[in-house]
Amino acid sequence: MNTASAAFLATIPSPDQGVWHIGPVPIRAYALCIIAGIIVAIWLGERRWVNRGGTKGTVIDVAVFAVPFGLVGGRLYHVITDNQLYFGEGKNPLNALKIWDGGLGIWGAIALGAVGALIACRRRGIPLPAMADALAPGIVIAQAIGRVGNYFNQELYGAHTDLPWGLEIYQRINVNNPDDFLNGVALGHIPLQDSPVHPTFLYELIWNLGVALLVIWADKKFRLGHGRVFALYVAGYTAGRFWIEMMRTDTANHILGLRVNVWTSILVFAAAIVYFVLAAKRGPREAPETLWSKDVPREDETAESGEKGAEDAPKASEDEAPKEEAHAEVAAAPDTVRDSAADKASEDPKPDAEK
Repeated sequence: MNTASAAFLATIPSPDQGVWHIGPVPIRAYALCIIAGIIVAIWLGERRWVNRGGTKGTVIDVAVFAVPFGLVGGRLYHVITDNQLYFGEGKNPLNALKIWDGGLGIWGAIALGAVGALIACRRRGIPLPAMADALAPGIVIAQAIGRVGNYFNQELYGAHTDLPWGLEIYQRINVNNPDDFLNGVALGHIPLQDSPVHPTFLYELIWNLGVALLVIWADKKFRLGHGRVFALYVAGYTAGRFWIEMMRTDTANHILGLRVNVWTSILVFAAAIVYFVLAAKRGPREAPETLWSKDVPREDETAESGEKGAEDAPKASEDEAPKEEAHAEVAAAPDTVRDSAADKASEDPKPDAEK
């Protein structure tokens, strides 16, 4: 085995492509990862919400609002912070709508997704901070799954490295559009200039899973509430995003020498820490009864109404029972007794009401 082969085996190869076609329909790995992440986030969030005392099915209702809002917000953040990709000479602004080609900013997704979640929570009469606490671990796990999509898109990587886990990146060719490498295919595994590179998408994937475990552990041990679980997730994620963003070499806008996402990480981290500290003054975790949807009757209320109905029913039957027994006794009495009762009634002509 020559040196080149040994070096290749000591690195992580990139997929040959990130898009497959079934007839005219493109199947994109990035989109599949986003969908898988959303499903996991909803599943885990539902379990955590019910365990905290919330109504079953509420997380799905919230997701109906939060997911579309989040996708729009994520795309808006990407288009605003990387506007040079879509606007200007030789650019097609309509490409800003092609969300399937990648490009979602988590900051915009969380911000606008929170607006959608707020709308759903108000409709259900439940507190948004409590819902955010239930969803937090699932959201960061969904982000980790989404990074797998970046792997298939061969994007979000760092500088050259000789480490064993360096990522091999290849030249991709798209015969229909030579400038569209995202939808191209690696033919011959021709490495790009800086290959192998730091797989920063993998660093963030691992970091996100660690943040999920931290958040779940802290929530269970300290019974966090009032949005503190969500704040811990945000602080943990931004702390990792800060140093990982510094390693990335893809094109990005800068402010005072730092990438825009680095500044965003710093500001959001500070805000999350402040909220985490201040929210502690609101006391212990929300009571379970405050998490029950206002339009869904609680099980104990249903049981109480059933008990009241059961208590009322016997009273009516008890009142009627003596009458029925009296009629039965008269019917079963001997003829002599009935005759004497009839004679006595004939001797007294006045009705009972006149006595």
